[in-house]
Amino acid sequence: MNRSDFSLLVNNKDIIYFDNGATTLKPKCVIDSIDDYYNNYSVNVHRGEYDLSFKADEIYNEARENVAKFINAKSNEIIFTSGTTDSINFVVDGFMKSYLHEGDEVLITYAEHASNVLPWFNLVNDIHIKVSYIPLDSNYHVTLDNVKKSITKNTKVISLAGITNVIGDVRPIKEICILAHKNNILVLEDGAQSVPHMKCDVKDSDVDFLCFSGHKMCGPTGIGVLYIKESLEDKLKPVRLGGGMNESFDSPSDICLKDAPIRYEAGTPNIAGIIGLNSAVKYLSSIGMDKIHEHECMLKTHLVKRLKEYKYIKLLNNINDSGIVSFNIDNIFSQDVGYYLNKYHICVRTGNHCAKILKYETNVTQTVRVSLYFYNTIEEIDKLCDLLSDYDKIRKEMII
Repeated sequence: MNRSDFSLLVNNKDIIYFDNGATTLKPKCVIDSIDDYYNNYSVNVHRGEYDLSFKADEIYNEARENVAKFINAKSNEIIFTSGTTDSINFVVDGFMKSYLHEGDEVLITYAEHASNVLPWFNLVNDIHIKVSYIPLDSNYHVTLDNVKKSITKNTKVISLAGITNVIGDVRPIKEICILAHKNNILVLEDGAQSVPHMKCDVKDSDVDFLCFSGHKMCGPTGIGVLYIKESLEDKLKPVRLGGGMNESFDSPSDICLKDAPIRYEAGTPNIAGIIGLNSAVKYLSSIGMDKIHEHECMLKTHLVKRLKEYKYIKLLNNINDSGIVSFNIDNIFSQDVGYYLNKYHICVRTGNHCAKILKYETNVTQTVRVSLYFYNTIEEIDKLCDLLSDYDKIRKEMII
């Protein structure tokens, strides 16, 4: 699907790219929009009173509108950051650090990415909150029942990935939000793996915070988004201060900041990144997020079926509704499988995938991960599986 839009695939027909959970390839329209900015109007935004600056302002503001539309939010609820990690840290440092108090509880799971674990650990050390873990079921999924059982009188926040980056399970975020809000609990969604792959509607889910990255959805690196519900914005404190986000500062006691979201975007922003993200959002919208999700699930079903043919391959996640499949091969280190596949120009991820505490649930520390996107094909999956079909060949070639 749409493979001709990606120069890397057109110019390198022998490469099979299965590491979309780490970052996605970039279509020509995204690259062209960034080139156009740097070649033809490479000026700052919200600073100049001249035509080139007006053009940069117009596209910059359009990007915020389009990102908001993409997740069904208001434009003033969209804050540009450097990525999902930055967005989560922004919420923790700019909101939760003053919102939470000693003894308050945050619920996460052992399947979360480091970016949705370590910032909370910092609050444990800094203000002595408590981090607790929602148990996963036998498929390593989050269930609403287990969320319900985990809530205590001290629970103030539930922070979960919409789709996890190793198991690939799609969490019931809308149902979790209904339950959480009945108990005056805020919900943060790490959308790094969900927003790029399926339709996202923050009004429908009623999530309080949503964090995601441009580079995992066909956009450039170094740009991300923090969605914060409008009713909570006044409680969010800027974590960076500087130019562009203030009206005046006459003295330490007389500082006036601009309205949201500009007050949270100090300094010169990643203009090229935002322009590229704008193009990526328009590109994905033109394909259709439902169509993308359907294609990925079709590919994943085929991949799982093929891998199950080989008894020496152990699937970590048999059941999910995403394009993420993690597995191991008996008595072969995951990195060695990665080196073997690389000889045939197949790109996969190996290791712990920044989910280093998932081992407490799975008793597995390393896996091979295949993460699919809409430009992947059945033929690519079959080539992968054919290469994995001969155990002796893998053992022989992985060290040569």
